Amino acid sequence: MPNLVRFVPGWKRLALVAAPVALGVAAVVGAYLYSTSTPAASAQAPAFPAIANLGLPAPPGLLVFVSGAVENPGLYRLPRGDRVYDAVAAAGGLSLDADSTRLPNLAGRLKDGEQIKVPFAKTTSGTVITRTNLNSATLEELEVVPGFTPAFAAEVIDYRTNYGGFQNTRELVDILGMSEADYVIARRYVTL
Repeated sequence: MPNLVRFVPGWKRLALVAAPVALGVAAVVGAYLYSTSTPAASAQAPAFPAIANLGLPAPPGLLVFVSGAVENPGLYRLPRGDRVYDAVAAAGGLSLDADSTRLPNLAGRLKDGEQIKVPFAKTTSGTVITRTNLNSATLEELEVVPGFTPAFAAEVIDYRTNYGGFQNTRELVDILGMSEADYVIARRYVTL
Protein backbone atom coordinates (compact mmCIF):
# COMPACT_ATOMS: atom_id res chain seq x y z
CA MET A 1 0.00 0.00 0.00
CA PRO A 2 2.78 2.53 0.70
CA ASN A 3 3.99 2.11 -2.88
CA LEU A 4 0.47 2.81 -4.20
CA VAL A 5 0.34 6.19 -2.41
CA ARG A 6 3.61 7.30 -4.04
CA PHE A 7 2.12 6.92 -7.51
CA VAL A 8 -0.53 9.59 -6.77
CA PRO A 9 1.02 12.96 -7.57
CA GLY A 10 0.71 15.46 -4.67
CA TRP A 11 -0.34 12.81 -2.16
CA LYS A 12 1.23 14.73 0.72
CA ARG A 13 -0.94 17.80 0.06
CA LEU A 14 -4.00 15.60 -0.30
CA ALA A 15 -3.25 13.96 3.06
CA LEU A 16 -2.78 17.38 4.71
CA VAL A 17 -6.19 18.54 3.47
CA ALA A 18 -8.08 15.26 3.96
CA ALA A 19 -6.98 14.58 7.55
CA PRO A 20 -8.58 17.74 9.11
CA VAL A 21 -11.71 17.27 7.00
CA ALA A 22 -12.03 13.67 8.18
CA LEU A 23 -11.55 14.75 11.81
CA GLY A 24 -14.21 17.48 11.42
CA VAL A 25 -16.71 15.03 9.93
CA ALA A 26 -16.01 12.57 12.76
CA ALA A 27 -16.58 15.32 15.36
CA VAL A 28 -19.90 16.37 13.79
CA VAL A 29 -21.13 12.76 13.62
CA GLY A 30 -20.06 12.14 17.22
CA ALA A 31 -21.82 15.29 18.44
CA TYR A 32 -24.98 14.30 16.57
CA LEU A 33 -24.98 10.80 18.02
CA TYR A 34 -24.38 12.17 21.53
CA SER A 35 -27.18 14.75 21.23
CA THR A 36 -29.73 12.18 20.04
CA SER A 37 -28.94 9.81 22.91
CA THR A 38 -29.04 12.47 25.69
CA PRO A 39 -32.84 13.31 25.66
CA ALA A 40 -33.81 9.65 26.01
CA ALA A 41 -31.66 9.33 29.12
CA SER A 42 -32.99 12.54 30.63
CA ALA A 43 -36.62 11.57 29.91
CA GLN A 44 -36.20 8.57 32.18
CA ALA A 45 -34.59 10.60 34.96
CA PRO A 46 -36.24 10.11 38.36
CA ALA A 47 -38.31 12.88 39.95
CA PHE A 48 -35.76 13.48 42.71
CA PRO A 49 -32.33 13.21 41.03
CA ALA A 50 -30.47 14.29 44.17
CA ILE A 51 -31.95 11.34 46.07
CA ALA A 52 -31.60 8.75 43.28
CA ASN A 53 -28.01 9.64 42.33
CA LEU A 54 -26.39 9.40 45.74
CA GLY A 55 -22.99 8.78 44.17
CA LEU A 56 -23.03 12.09 42.26
CA PRO A 57 -22.58 15.53 43.80
CA ALA A 58 -25.80 17.46 44.32
CA PRO A 59 -26.63 20.25 41.86
CA PRO A 60 -25.64 23.73 43.04
CA GLY A 61 -28.10 25.67 45.17
CA LEU A 62 -30.24 25.05 48.21
CA LEU A 63 -32.75 22.24 48.58
CA VAL A 64 -35.76 23.36 50.65
CA PHE A 65 -39.09 21.76 51.49
CA VAL A 66 -42.17 23.98 51.36
CA SER A 67 -45.23 22.58 53.12
CA GLY A 68 -48.59 23.71 54.38
CA ALA A 69 -50.95 26.22 52.80
CA VAL A 70 -49.22 26.65 49.42
CA GLU A 71 -50.53 25.66 45.99
CA ASN A 72 -47.84 23.00 45.26
CA PRO A 73 -46.02 21.79 48.38
CA GLY A 74 -42.80 19.87 47.81
CA LEU A 75 -39.03 19.98 47.38
CA TYR A 76 -37.51 22.91 45.50
CA ARG A 77 -33.94 23.69 44.47
CA LEU A 78 -33.26 27.42 44.69
CA PRO A 79 -30.14 29.56 44.22
CA ARG A 80 -28.07 30.48 47.25
CA GLY A 81 -29.07 33.85 48.67
CA ASP A 82 -32.79 33.45 47.93
CA ARG A 83 -35.35 34.38 50.56
CA VAL A 84 -38.28 32.49 52.07
CA TYR A 85 -40.53 34.53 49.78
CA ASP A 86 -38.82 32.95 46.74
CA ALA A 87 -39.45 29.44 48.10
CA VAL A 88 -43.15 30.18 48.66
CA ALA A 89 -43.37 31.64 45.15
CA ALA A 90 -41.67 28.54 43.69
CA ALA A 91 -44.36 26.44 45.39
CA GLY A 92 -47.09 28.34 43.53
CA GLY A 93 -47.75 30.98 46.16
CA LEU A 94 -50.06 30.97 49.14
CA SER A 95 -53.30 29.01 48.91
CA LEU A 96 -56.65 30.47 49.90
CA ASP A 97 -56.44 28.63 53.21
CA ALA A 98 -53.19 30.31 54.31
CA ASP A 99 -53.23 32.23 57.58
CA SER A 100 -51.68 35.56 56.64
CA THR A 101 -51.27 36.55 60.30
CA ARG A 102 -48.95 33.61 61.10
CA LEU A 103 -46.70 33.43 58.01
CA PRO A 104 -43.01 32.56 58.35
CA ASN A 105 -40.55 35.45 57.96
CA LEU A 106 -40.81 35.95 54.19
CA ALA A 107 -37.69 38.15 54.17
CA GLY A 108 -35.51 35.53 55.88
CA ARG A 109 -32.63 33.93 53.96
CA LEU A 110 -32.97 30.27 53.05
CA LYS A 111 -30.68 27.56 54.39
CA ASP A 112 -29.97 24.23 52.73
CA GLY A 113 -32.30 21.52 54.03
CA GLU A 114 -34.74 23.99 55.56
CA GLN A 115 -38.48 23.32 55.80
CA ILE A 116 -40.78 26.29 55.31
CA LYS A 117 -44.18 25.67 56.95
CA VAL A 118 -47.03 27.93 55.86
CA PRO A 119 -49.84 27.62 58.41
CA PHE A 120 -53.45 27.06 57.46
CA ALA A 121 -56.09 29.46 58.73
CA LYS A 122 -58.10 28.07 61.59
CA THR A 123 -61.76 28.04 60.77
CA THR A 124 -64.41 28.55 63.38
CA SER A 125 -67.07 25.88 63.63
CA GLY A 126 -69.83 28.37 62.75
CA THR A 127 -68.27 29.42 59.41
CA VAL A 128 -69.91 27.84 56.39
CA ILE A 129 -68.89 28.64 52.84
CA THR A 130 -71.89 28.84 50.55
CA ARG A 131 -71.14 27.83 46.99
CA THR A 132 -73.02 29.44 44.13
CA ASN A 133 -74.03 27.22 41.21
CA LEU A 134 -72.86 28.80 37.94
CA ASN A 135 -75.57 27.02 35.94
CA SER A 136 -78.55 28.05 38.06
CA ALA A 137 -77.67 31.21 40.06
CA THR A 138 -79.45 34.49 39.51
CA LEU A 139 -77.65 37.69 38.53
CA GLU A 140 -77.88 38.99 42.10
CA GLU A 141 -76.36 35.80 43.52
CA LEU A 142 -73.45 35.91 41.06
CA GLU A 143 -72.72 39.59 41.75
CA VAL A 144 -71.85 38.85 45.39
CA VAL A 145 -69.38 36.04 44.59
CA PRO A 146 -65.87 37.22 45.55
CA GLY A 147 -63.89 37.95 42.38
CA PHE A 148 -67.03 38.69 40.30
CA THR A 149 -68.07 42.15 39.11
CA PRO A 150 -71.65 42.98 38.08
CA ALA A 151 -70.54 43.05 34.42
CA PHE A 152 -68.83 39.67 34.69
CA ALA A 153 -71.87 38.16 36.42
CA ALA A 154 -73.96 39.32 33.42
CA GLU A 155 -71.43 37.66 31.06
CA VAL A 156 -71.82 34.40 32.99
CA ILE A 157 -75.62 34.56 32.58
CA ASP A 158 -75.26 35.34 28.83
CA TYR A 159 -72.84 32.46 28.27
CA ARG A 160 -75.03 30.05 30.20
CA THR A 161 -78.10 31.11 28.22
CA ASN A 162 -76.44 30.98 24.78
CA TYR A 163 -74.27 27.87 25.17
CA GLY A 164 -76.17 25.66 27.59
CA GLY A 165 -74.15 26.11 30.76
CA PHE A 166 -70.73 25.38 32.14
CA GLN A 167 -68.97 22.02 32.13
CA ASN A 168 -66.08 23.15 34.36
CA THR A 169 -65.43 26.19 36.55
CA ARG A 170 -62.13 26.71 34.69
CA GLU A 171 -64.23 27.93 31.72
CA LEU A 172 -64.51 31.24 33.59
CA VAL A 173 -60.86 31.85 32.68
CA ASP A 174 -60.54 29.90 29.44
CA ILE A 175 -63.71 31.15 27.73
CA LEU A 176 -64.92 34.28 29.53
CA GLY A 177 -61.46 35.75 30.18
CA MET A 178 -61.54 36.04 33.97
CA SER A 179 -58.10 36.87 35.37
CA GLU A 180 -56.16 34.14 37.15
CA ALA A 181 -56.06 36.23 40.34
CA ASP A 182 -59.86 36.63 40.39
CA TYR A 183 -60.34 32.94 39.54
CA VAL A 184 -58.14 31.85 42.47
CA ILE A 185 -60.51 33.75 44.75
CA ALA A 186 -63.79 32.83 43.02
CA ARG A 187 -63.19 29.09 42.55
CA ARG A 188 -63.73 28.50 46.25
CA TYR A 189 -67.21 29.99 46.09
CA VAL A 190 -68.61 28.51 42.86
CA THR A 191 -69.79 25.06 41.81
CA LEU A 192 -71.64 23.43 38.93
